[in-house]
Amino acid sequence: MLRFITSGESHGPGLVATIEGLPAGLPVTVEGIGEELARRRLGFGRGPRMKLERDELEILGGVRFGVTLGSPVTVLIRNTEWPRWETKMSPHPLTDADSEAVKRETAPRPGHADLVGMQKYDTDDARNILERASARETAARTVVGYLAKQLLRTIDVHVFSHVVAIGQVSVPSDLPLPTPEDLETIDASDVRVFAPATAEAMVAEIEAAKADRDTLGGMVEVLAYGLPPGLGSHVHWDRKLDGLLAGAVMSIQAIKAVEIGDGLQQAVSRGSAAHDEIVLDDDAIAGVGRRSNRAGGLEGGMTTGGVLRVKAAMKPIATVMRPLDTVDVETKTAEKAFRERSDVCAVPAAGVVAEQMVAYVLANEVMRTFGGDTVADLQASHRAYRQRLDEF
Repeated sequence: MLRFITSGESHGPGLVATIEGLPAGLPVTVEGIGEELARRRLGFGRGPRMKLERDELEILGGVRFGVTLGSPVTVLIRNTEWPRWETKMSPHPLTDADSEAVKRETAPRPGHADLVGMQKYDTDDARNILERASARETAARTVVGYLAKQLLRTIDVHVFSHVVAIGQVSVPSDLPLPTPEDLETIDASDVRVFAPATAEAMVAEIEAAKADRDTLGGMVEVLAYGLPPGLGSHVHWDRKLDGLLAGAVMSIQAIKAVEIGDGLQQAVSRGSAAHDEIVLDDDAIAGVGRRSNRAGGLEGGMTTGGVLRVKAAMKPIATVMRPLDTVDVETKTAEKAFRERSDVCAVPAAGVVAEQMVAYVLANEVMRTFGGDTVADLQASHRAYRQRLDEF
């Protein structure tokens, strides 16, 4: 079983990710982590912070000579902007001189965790809340996702994402699903979409929102190829894989809805048109397959062996260039919300982050099902399971 925790604030010295439960023998490099973090900065419509962010990485434990040891893996992502924030975010008690230099943020921003967090933790400074609530935290999750993907690749499972909607512009529903071989093409797109004509319309949509000093949300889809049937469980509510996936993806900042397969369409369809009929198929496991994949690769809380499809809806970024109305909690006067640096659209990056959470949940289920203290043990258990399925 895997478990991870992240620590650190958006403008603090750095972010830390620690994950335990990985088997020994998993290839890990700083360069590989860096490449995955660079993907998180992709996408037209990102703000200037993406140009400022430089992910200086250090593996603090759990890896020796490029492979995991079986102990917890800890990675530090240093914040290169820390010198500019050292006084404002100092962990040390403030001096009188510093107190005058540190401005409290008393006008919480709508759409953020500011107000509720201030009420919960009894503070009149939104900075105490927004620094941790910031989507910068997802950089640490991306480290976890990289490690999870490395584990999944040892049994030929591949997880990636693509954008299916930005604002009012959507990818045509009749396009075939991209495959892992298409990831390079997707990442090369300005909006990480596998449809060039749609990409142009999405860029135009973002430019229009920017001209209006506004922001945009959208929809991403995470796909997983190569999963064996049977990951997850029908037995216990907290082991159902669709529930675990939905919870993990919904935990990402600004994600407001999750759909598995054709879930929304199934809700308005008749049963005869909603389910995946079972058919004889020489190319399927033991000659039995599915006529379709409307369920998105999950039935009864378990993987079916088909392509896993998880969609996530991201709301428009709450920090807009035309500040929204708020109230100063100290003076109780109507104000305009303050602005941190912000993007017009971060949907392409949200897809990359969603990959990480899906990969983590799947890697956890792989470890639960196949176990093993080493990668070789895990692969041997997986091969035995596959052989049993072939004889089903």
